[in-house]
Amino acid sequence: MIGPGTGVRVYLACGVTDMRKGISGLAQLAQTTLRQKPTSGAVFAFRGRRGDRVKLLYWDGQGFCLYYKVLQRGRFPWPSAADGTARLTSAQLAMLWEGITGGARIGAHR
Repeated sequence: MIGPGTGVRVYLACGVTDMRKGISGLAQLAQTTLRQKPTSGAVFAFRGRRGDRVKLLYWDGQGFCLYYKVLQRGRFPWPSAADGTARLTSAQLAMLWEGITGGARIGAHR
């Protein structure tokens, strides 16, 4: 995956996100919902209602990068909105992005 290297902080917006949102809307969600500074260098992950779409927002030091993936089959595993905020390691993010889930549910942190 092009983008942040290992050791980056990854925050998931639990529940459903409106996938019509672009960089500005997702950066606002990172700040208001996840309570994180969008330009911190962390990766912010958002999943759509159907579960087959994920957007990753990342500040690379010069500007925002927006990655968008749509699965042909299956759904991304995702915590419900009631779970609060979830954190992943960079290795878990890479596995999620590549579709390697192993049937495991992503854990959430409150």
